[in-house]
Amino acid sequence: MKITFLGAGSVEFTQGLLADLLGFPELREAGGLEIALHDIDPERLRTAEAAAHYIAGTGQGAGPVKITAHLERRPALEGAAFVINIIQVGMIGATRTDFEIPARYGLRQTIGDTLGVGGIFRALRTFPVLEAIGRDIAEVCPDAWLLNYTNPMAMNVWYLSAATPVKNVVGLCHSVHWTIHDLSELVGVPMDEVSFLAAGVNHQAWVLRFERAGESLYPLLDAAIERDPGLLRRVRVDMYRRLGVFPTESSEHSSEYVPWYLHSDAEIERLRIPVGDYIGISEDNVRRYEETRDALRAGRPIPVEATMEYAPQIIHSVATGTRRVIHGNVVNRGLIGNLPPGCVVEVPCVADALGVTPMAVPDLPPQLAALNRAYVAVNELTVRAAVEGRPEHIRHAVMADPNASATLTVEQIWALCDDMVRAHGDLLPESLRSPV
Repeated sequence: MKITFLGAGSVEFTQGLLADLLGFPELREAGGLEIALHDIDPERLRTAEAAAHYIAGTGQGAGPVKITAHLERRPALEGAAFVINIIQVGMIGATRTDFEIPARYGLRQTIGDTLGVGGIFRALRTFPVLEAIGRDIAEVCPDAWLLNYTNPMAMNVWYLSAATPVKNVVGLCHSVHWTIHDLSELVGVPMDEVSFLAAGVNHQAWVLRFERAGESLYPLLDAAIERDPGLLRRVRVDMYRRLGVFPTESSEHSSEYVPWYLHSDAEIERLRIPVGDYIGISEDNVRRYEETRDALRAGRPIPVEATMEYAPQIIHSVATGTRRVIHGNVVNRGLIGNLPPGCVVEVPCVADALGVTPMAVPDLPPQLAALNRAYVAVNELTVRAAVEGRPEHIRHAVMADPNASATLTVEQIWALCDDMVRAHGDLLPESLRSPV
């Protein structure tokens, strides 16, 4: 079985996923396992290859593991059963642009990878690469499952589904799992005793049910918040108190997807919102990559920690028939009735020998659906900008964005988009590079 990593030079993520995969002895024993690594950066690819050999040598289980490294994408994809996408187009330089130019206009962002100006332009510079990936998969491994981790998750899965011939695609994010993990700790209930239902859109889904033995755990959460007033100084707790359902994403992320917080100095202070946080995170990622590279060159051990991300679980389920429920980002075909058909939603999915099958959930409470529809509107306009070659839709997407529209005038939004288009230049689809 061949598993291809696209963007394998994202070494830390690649390491965790490989540790997860090689922790399943059945995968190593089932006729051999091939890991194909692809990256366009030769140094990062060499580092990823060295890390993969190191992990394969220390992983548990028996059986052969073949590791190959490819600067060209198509050889890496040929014959793949699974493709794990972790690319980041433009790397840290483009991320700095996503923050620095909006900041000149007074627009604050925290992570900037999902919605808002940062998310929109991250999507637009990723779409051309996704189009090429989709075309290659259709030609050399048409039955492969494309497991996408690249943000902005919802926009990327929407584009892959609407504009490429990929048949099997699901977007994967760990936010639901870790939200339930943290809530379980907060209420003092072991996670393996918790039952839950979460659904919505990526980075803005909702814990619709949170139970143990059929009884809601929300009263215990309320009591925990009452005992610790410091929790009230978190965006997601503030949203929970006002909306009645807990959101599945961190406060840093959540603050960007609503119009209520980032335009206000007082709210930023009250809720301790870390403006510009992702620049520091990106710089830390570069430092960790360099530490891994240098350790491998010197023959020193590197830390290897399994993460139990969804992609390895899906691969194991398909290969062995083991049934699991994971949360995936998929096209809304009757899955959430009060969100638009064709948008990308995050819902429970069954992973087994048949692949990944999404499950329909009841309609969201109306206040949650209203917020998700605002999010979806930005997604749709961004995807339409690329699919239809209409640069005005970039501006429309930013005008519809909750944070940007709460902060900027329409003239500022237009000028900001012009600056962003010029700055990202050739990374954008050619049809979108002109001013409007």
